[in-house]
Amino acid sequence: MSSLPFENCGFEVRQNLIDAHQEAWRRIASPGTWLTGERRLTVVAEIHQAHACDFCQEIKDALSPNAATGTHTATGNLSDAEVELIHRVVSDSGRLSEPWSQEVLAGGLSEGEYVEIVGIIASVMIIDTCTMALGVADTDLPDAVAGEPTRYLPPGAKVEAAWLPIVEPEDVVETDEPLYPSPKVGYIYRGLSMVPESMRNYWAMANEHYLPGEVIYQFDKTIRALERPQMELIAARVSALHQCAY
Repeated sequence: MSSLPFENCGFEVRQNLIDAHQEAWRRIASPGTWLTGERRLTVVAEIHQAHACDFCQEIKDALSPNAATGTHTATGNLSDAEVELIHRVVSDSGRLSEPWSQEVLAGGLSEGEYVEIVGIIASVMIIDTCTMALGVADTDLPDAVAGEPTRYLPPGAKVEAAWLPIVEPEDVVETDEPLYPSPKVGYIYRGLSMVPESMRNYWAMANEHYLPGEVIYQFDKTIRALERPQMELIAARVSALHQCAY
């Protein structure tokens, strides 16, 4: 496993955050549910490539994403459907649509691969944004862990309230566990539930950078260096800048 960049950071970083990053890279480099460790790391390389893609910037600047014509500047190691999914989610996620998602799937991706790739993007964006904010270099990618994906599909996954299948709390079965922290969870929590391992991996990172679910509604309590009102003010501003409807 590659060393983390926090040792060159000018700020004091809490140990559980360092541990969370280390564990996240271990999971990313390991076989997932639908992708091998090698392919998962190839997805990470494409995520980084998307930040330097001129066509992505043209799409983002256009009045409509469909108004831009061109080709993504890609690493050349993934299919066109994978590249389109990664680049658009990274650069212009606020204007994705269900017809667009169906076109990506028609390009040769399975629903499980789609969800797992989105989960990797979400985790890597947390990691990269954290290191950028601290002013340190991105972590060198680790070596891939050999092995085959589990190819586990939750039996209760179905298309109902989202573009792709999700698992509603009442449809969770024993082999999905652990899935949700409680029977009542918002749809933002259910988004990756078609691939339970991806969902667990993402929330392990998100909870460590923000707050775990059990203290979300305890507005008078903080477990971080910032007070809760300070955290929410920053979160609201970042959400607005990213045009996050949630």
